[in-house]
Amino acid sequence: MDLRNVDLNLLLAFDMLMTERSVTKAAQRLSIGQSAMSSTLARLRKLFNDPILVREGRTLVATPLAESLAQPVHDLMTGVESVLTRRDQFDPATAERTFTLIANDYLTMTFLQPLIARLSTEAPGVRLRIFPTGDDAPARLRKHEVDLLLMPREAIEERIDFPYQHLYRDRYVVAVDRNHPEVGETITIEQFSTLPYVAAASGHLRSLQEMQLDFLGVPRNIEITVGFGMAPFLLRGTRLITLVHETLAKRFEDAAGIRLLDPPIPRLQPITEIMGWTRRTDTDAGNRWLRRAIVNLAADFGSEATG
Repeated sequence: MDLRNVDLNLLLAFDMLMTERSVTKAAQRLSIGQSAMSSTLARLRKLFNDPILVREGRTLVATPLAESLAQPVHDLMTGVESVLTRRDQFDPATAERTFTLIANDYLTMTFLQPLIARLSTEAPGVRLRIFPTGDDAPARLRKHEVDLLLMPREAIEERIDFPYQHLYRDRYVVAVDRNHPEVGETITIEQFSTLPYVAAASGHLRSLQEMQLDFLGVPRNIEITVGFGMAPFLLRGTRLITLVHETLAKRFEDAAGIRLLDPPIPRLQPITEIMGWTRRTDTDAGNRWLRRAIVNLAADFGSEATG
Protein backbone atom coordinates (compact mmCIF):
# COMPACT_ATOMS: atom_id res chain seq x y z
CA MET A 1 0.00 0.00 0.00
CA ASP A 2 1.34 3.43 -0.98
CA LEU A 3 0.92 5.71 2.03
CA ARG A 4 1.03 8.75 -0.23
CA ASN A 5 -2.42 7.77 -1.46
CA VAL A 6 -3.86 7.21 2.02
CA ASP A 7 -5.59 9.87 4.09
CA LEU A 8 -4.18 9.15 7.52
CA ASN A 9 -7.17 10.91 9.09
CA LEU A 10 -9.01 7.71 8.26
CA LEU A 11 -6.97 5.92 10.91
CA LEU A 12 -8.12 8.43 13.50
CA ALA A 13 -11.73 7.77 12.48
CA PHE A 14 -11.09 4.01 12.58
CA ASP A 15 -9.68 4.29 16.11
CA MET A 16 -12.74 6.26 17.26
CA LEU A 17 -15.16 3.81 15.63
CA MET A 18 -13.44 0.87 17.31
CA THR A 19 -13.60 2.70 20.65
CA GLU A 20 -17.26 3.70 20.45
CA ARG A 21 -18.67 0.94 18.17
CA SER A 22 -21.16 3.60 17.11
CA VAL A 23 -21.17 5.90 14.09
CA THR A 24 -23.16 8.52 16.02
CA LYS A 25 -20.88 8.58 19.08
CA ALA A 26 -17.71 8.49 16.95
CA ALA A 27 -19.01 11.48 14.98
CA GLN A 28 -19.66 13.37 18.21
CA ARG A 29 -16.18 12.61 19.53
CA LEU A 30 -14.63 13.92 16.31
CA SER A 31 -17.00 16.92 16.16
CA ILE A 32 -18.33 16.05 12.71
CA GLY A 33 -21.80 15.24 11.40
CA GLN A 34 -23.17 11.71 11.36
CA SER A 35 -23.41 11.72 7.56
CA ALA A 36 -19.73 12.69 7.30
CA MET A 37 -18.87 9.84 9.70
CA SER A 38 -20.90 7.43 7.58
CA SER A 39 -18.98 8.56 4.50
CA THR A 40 -15.71 8.04 6.35
CA LEU A 41 -16.76 4.50 7.31
CA ALA A 42 -17.47 3.83 3.62
CA ARG A 43 -13.97 5.02 2.74
CA LEU A 44 -12.51 2.77 5.44
CA ARG A 45 -14.38 -0.21 4.04
CA LYS A 46 -12.92 0.54 0.62
CA LEU A 47 -9.43 1.05 2.00
CA PHE A 48 -9.37 -2.26 3.90
CA ASN A 49 -11.69 -4.13 1.55
CA ASP A 50 -13.63 -5.17 4.62
CA PRO A 51 -17.00 -4.19 6.18
CA ILE A 52 -15.19 -3.06 9.40
CA LEU A 53 -18.49 -2.82 11.34
CA VAL A 54 -21.57 -4.93 10.69
CA ARG A 55 -25.00 -4.65 12.27
CA GLU A 56 -26.23 -7.40 14.56
CA GLY A 57 -29.63 -6.48 15.89
CA ARG A 58 -29.41 -2.94 17.23
CA THR A 59 -25.61 -2.88 17.67
CA LEU A 60 -22.56 -2.67 15.42
CA VAL A 61 -20.03 -5.47 15.71
CA ALA A 62 -16.44 -5.31 14.46
CA THR A 63 -15.29 -7.81 11.90
CA PRO A 64 -12.36 -10.11 12.71
CA LEU A 65 -10.05 -7.93 10.58
CA ALA A 66 -11.18 -4.77 12.35
CA GLU A 67 -10.66 -6.40 15.74
CA SER A 68 -7.13 -7.41 14.76
CA LEU A 69 -6.33 -3.85 13.69
CA ALA A 70 -7.96 -2.04 16.62
CA GLN A 71 -5.05 -2.17 19.08
CA PRO A 72 -2.22 -1.52 16.59
CA VAL A 73 -4.06 1.51 15.18
CA HIS A 74 -4.84 2.81 18.67
CA ASP A 75 -1.16 2.48 19.61
CA LEU A 76 -0.20 4.29 16.42
CA MET A 77 -2.56 7.19 17.15
CA THR A 78 -1.27 7.44 20.69
CA GLY A 79 2.30 7.57 19.40
CA VAL A 80 1.46 10.27 16.85
CA GLU A 81 -0.22 12.36 19.54
CA SER A 82 2.84 11.96 21.76
CA VAL A 83 5.15 13.13 18.98
CA LEU A 84 3.01 16.16 18.17
CA THR A 85 2.67 17.28 21.79
CA ARG A 86 6.17 16.41 22.95
CA ARG A 87 7.71 19.80 22.21
CA ASP A 88 5.09 21.56 24.33
CA GLN A 89 5.52 19.35 27.37
CA PHE A 90 8.67 18.51 29.30
CA ASP A 91 8.68 17.27 32.86
CA PRO A 92 12.31 16.88 33.98
CA ALA A 93 11.26 14.55 36.80
CA THR A 94 9.92 11.95 34.34
CA ALA A 95 11.54 12.83 31.00
CA GLU A 96 13.92 10.40 29.31
CA ARG A 97 16.18 12.45 27.08
CA THR A 98 19.82 13.01 26.19
CA PHE A 99 21.09 16.52 25.49
CA THR A 100 24.36 17.16 23.67
CA LEU A 101 26.47 20.20 24.54
CA ILE A 102 29.74 21.72 23.46
CA ALA A 103 31.74 23.12 26.39
CA ASN A 104 35.40 23.15 27.32
CA ASP A 105 36.84 21.52 30.44
CA TYR A 106 36.93 24.82 32.32
CA LEU A 107 33.20 25.40 31.82
CA THR A 108 32.35 21.81 32.66
CA MET A 109 34.41 21.73 35.87
CA THR A 110 33.36 25.11 37.21
CA PHE A 111 30.08 26.23 35.69
CA LEU A 112 28.20 23.06 34.70
CA GLN A 113 29.23 20.91 37.67
CA PRO A 114 26.37 22.10 39.94
CA LEU A 115 23.85 21.28 37.21
CA ILE A 116 25.37 17.83 36.72
CA ALA A 117 25.15 17.21 40.48
CA ARG A 118 21.44 18.08 40.56
CA LEU A 119 20.35 15.98 37.59
CA SER A 120 20.37 12.70 39.52
CA THR A 121 17.62 13.93 41.85
CA GLU A 122 15.76 16.57 39.82
CA ALA A 123 15.92 14.93 36.38
CA PRO A 124 17.07 11.30 36.76
CA GLY A 125 16.19 10.43 33.17
CA VAL A 126 18.09 13.33 31.64
CA ARG A 127 21.58 12.61 30.31
CA LEU A 128 24.26 15.04 29.12
CA ARG A 129 26.85 14.38 26.43
CA ILE A 130 29.47 17.13 26.56
CA PHE A 131 31.86 17.49 23.62
CA PRO A 132 35.06 19.57 23.82
CA THR A 133 35.25 22.92 22.10
CA GLY A 134 36.91 23.11 18.71
CA ASP A 135 37.14 25.65 15.93
CA ASP A 136 34.19 23.90 14.25
CA ALA A 137 31.90 24.31 17.27
CA PRO A 138 29.54 26.92 15.73
CA ALA A 139 29.30 24.86 12.53
CA ARG A 140 28.35 21.75 14.50
CA LEU A 141 25.56 23.71 16.20
CA ARG A 142 24.27 24.99 12.84
CA LYS A 143 24.24 21.41 11.52
CA HIS A 144 22.13 20.37 14.56
CA GLU A 145 24.80 17.96 15.79
CA VAL A 146 24.47 19.44 19.30
CA ASP A 147 21.68 21.03 21.32
CA LEU A 148 23.61 23.83 22.99
CA LEU A 149 26.93 25.59 22.50
CA LEU A 150 28.71 27.16 25.49
CA MET A 151 31.86 29.09 24.72
CA PRO A 152 33.43 32.55 24.96
CA ARG A 153 31.92 35.14 22.64
CA GLU A 154 35.44 36.29 21.86
CA ALA A 155 36.32 32.86 20.43
CA ILE A 156 33.67 33.09 17.70
CA GLU A 157 35.30 35.05 14.93
CA GLU A 158 32.47 34.98 12.41
CA ARG A 159 29.12 36.73 12.67
CA ILE A 160 26.79 34.93 15.06
CA ASP A 161 23.73 33.86 13.07
CA PHE A 162 22.04 31.68 15.70
CA PRO A 163 20.12 32.62 18.88
CA TYR A 164 22.38 33.13 21.88
CA GLN A 165 22.41 34.59 25.37
CA HIS A 166 25.16 36.11 27.48
CA LEU A 167 25.82 34.10 30.64
CA TYR A 168 28.62 35.72 32.64
CA ARG A 169 32.01 37.39 32.42
CA ASP A 170 35.19 35.94 33.88
CA ARG A 171 38.44 37.82 34.36
CA TYR A 172 41.98 36.50 34.28
CA VAL A 173 44.30 36.25 37.29
CA VAL A 174 47.93 35.29 37.73
CA ALA A 175 48.50 32.04 39.62
CA VAL A 176 51.75 31.22 41.42
CA ASP A 177 52.91 28.69 43.98
CA ARG A 178 51.66 29.58 47.46
CA ASN A 179 55.26 29.89 48.66
CA HIS A 180 56.77 31.36 45.51
CA PRO A 181 60.25 32.61 46.47
CA GLU A 182 60.20 35.71 44.27
CA VAL A 183 56.58 36.86 44.13
CA GLY A 184 54.95 38.60 47.06
CA GLU A 185 51.45 40.05 47.29
CA THR A 186 51.77 41.64 43.85
CA ILE A 187 53.56 40.79 40.63
CA THR A 188 55.22 43.29 38.32
CA ILE A 189 55.11 43.25 34.55
CA GLU A 190 58.86 42.52 34.55
CA GLN A 191 58.33 39.45 36.76
CA PHE A 192 55.42 38.33 34.62
CA SER A 193 57.56 38.58 31.48
CA THR A 194 60.70 36.92 32.83
CA LEU A 195 59.62 34.20 35.28
CA PRO A 196 59.11 30.73 33.74
CA TYR A 197 55.61 30.67 32.33
CA VAL A 198 52.99 27.97 31.71
CA ALA A 199 51.12 28.83 28.52
CA ALA A 200 47.56 27.61 28.11
CA ALA A 201 46.21 25.90 25.01
CA SER A 202 42.70 24.99 23.93
CA GLY A 203 43.08 21.66 22.15
CA HIS A 204 45.48 22.31 19.28
CA LEU A 205 44.64 26.04 19.33
CA ARG A 206 46.14 28.84 21.37
CA SER A 207 43.91 29.92 24.22
CA LEU A 208 42.20 33.30 24.29
CA GLN A 209 44.48 34.57 27.03
CA GLU A 210 47.59 33.73 25.05
CA MET A 211 46.23 35.39 21.92
CA GLN A 212 45.34 38.47 23.93
CA LEU A 213 48.79 38.66 25.50
CA ASP A 214 50.34 38.37 22.05
CA PHE A 215 48.06 41.11 20.74
CA LEU A 216 49.07 43.37 23.65
CA GLY A 217 52.73 42.63 23.03
CA VAL A 218 53.36 41.11 26.47
CA PRO A 219 56.47 38.86 26.37
CA ARG A 220 56.53 35.58 28.30
CA ASN A 221 59.26 33.13 29.21
CA ILE A 222 57.26 30.09 28.08
CA GLU A 223 58.64 26.79 29.39
CA ILE A 224 55.50 24.59 29.27
CA THR A 225 52.31 24.59 27.18
CA VAL A 226 49.31 22.57 28.42
CA GLY A 227 45.54 22.64 28.45
CA PHE A 228 44.44 25.53 30.65
CA GLY A 229 42.59 23.22 33.04
CA MET A 230 45.92 21.61 33.96
CA ALA A 231 48.00 24.77 34.31
CA PRO A 232 47.20 25.59 37.98
CA PHE A 233 48.27 22.12 39.10
CA LEU A 234 51.79 22.43 37.69
CA LEU A 235 52.85 25.37 39.85
CA ARG A 236 53.32 23.80 43.28
CA GLY A 237 56.96 23.85 44.38
CA THR A 238 58.17 25.70 41.25
CA ARG A 239 58.97 29.22 40.04
CA LEU A 240 56.37 28.81 37.30
CA ILE A 241 53.54 31.29 36.84
CA THR A 242 50.46 31.20 34.62
CA LEU A 243 47.44 33.24 33.61
CA VAL A 244 44.13 31.51 34.28
CA HIS A 245 40.40 32.15 34.53
CA GLU A 246 39.55 33.38 38.02
CA THR A 247 36.67 30.97 38.63
CA LEU A 248 38.80 27.96 37.68
CA ALA A 249 41.69 29.15 39.85
CA LYS A 250 39.45 29.82 42.85
CA ARG A 251 37.88 26.36 42.56
CA PHE A 252 41.27 24.63 42.85
CA GLU A 253 43.28 27.23 44.80
CA ASP A 254 43.66 25.10 47.93
CA ALA A 255 44.03 21.76 46.17
CA ALA A 256 46.72 23.12 43.84
CA GLY A 257 48.55 25.04 46.57
CA ILE A 258 48.52 28.33 44.67
CA ARG A 259 48.01 32.03 45.27
CA LEU A 260 46.09 34.35 42.96
CA LEU A 261 47.23 37.84 42.01
CA ASP A 262 45.87 40.67 39.92
CA PRO A 263 47.61 40.66 36.53
CA PRO A 264 49.97 43.60 35.90
CA ILE A 265 48.39 44.17 32.48
CA PRO A 266 45.79 46.97 32.61
CA ARG A 267 44.30 46.37 29.16
CA LEU A 268 43.72 42.66 29.68
CA GLN A 269 40.04 42.01 28.93
CA PRO A 270 37.79 39.35 30.56
CA ILE A 271 35.97 36.71 28.57
CA THR A 272 32.20 36.67 28.04
CA GLU A 273 30.66 33.20 28.10
CA ILE A 274 27.57 32.75 25.92
CA MET A 275 25.05 29.99 25.30
CA GLY A 276 23.87 29.36 21.74
CA TRP A 277 21.14 27.19 20.24
CA THR A 278 19.34 26.88 16.91
CA ARG A 279 16.08 28.39 15.73
CA ARG A 280 14.77 24.87 15.18
CA THR A 281 15.00 24.16 18.92
CA ASP A 282 13.97 27.64 20.06
CA THR A 283 10.48 26.52 21.12
CA ASP A 284 11.35 22.93 22.09
CA ALA A 285 10.18 22.44 25.69
CA GLY A 286 13.14 20.31 26.72
CA ASN A 287 15.67 22.68 25.20
CA ARG A 288 13.93 25.63 26.88
CA TRP A 289 14.08 23.84 30.25
CA LEU A 290 17.82 23.21 29.91
CA ARG A 291 18.45 26.79 28.81
CA ARG A 292 16.53 28.13 31.81
CA ALA A 293 18.52 25.87 34.14
CA ILE A 294 21.79 27.17 32.69
CA VAL A 295 20.65 30.80 32.87
CA ASN A 296 19.72 30.29 36.53
CA LEU A 297 23.20 28.90 37.15
CA ALA A 298 24.72 31.93 35.48
CA ALA A 299 22.79 34.32 37.72
CA ASP A 300 24.68 32.99 40.76
CA PHE A 301 27.90 32.17 38.97
CA GLY A 302 28.24 35.61 37.41
CA SER A 303 28.57 37.36 40.76
CA GLU A 304 31.33 34.90 41.71
CA ALA A 305 33.09 35.36 38.37
CA THR A 306 33.09 39.15 38.51
CA GLY A 307 33.48 39.60 42.26
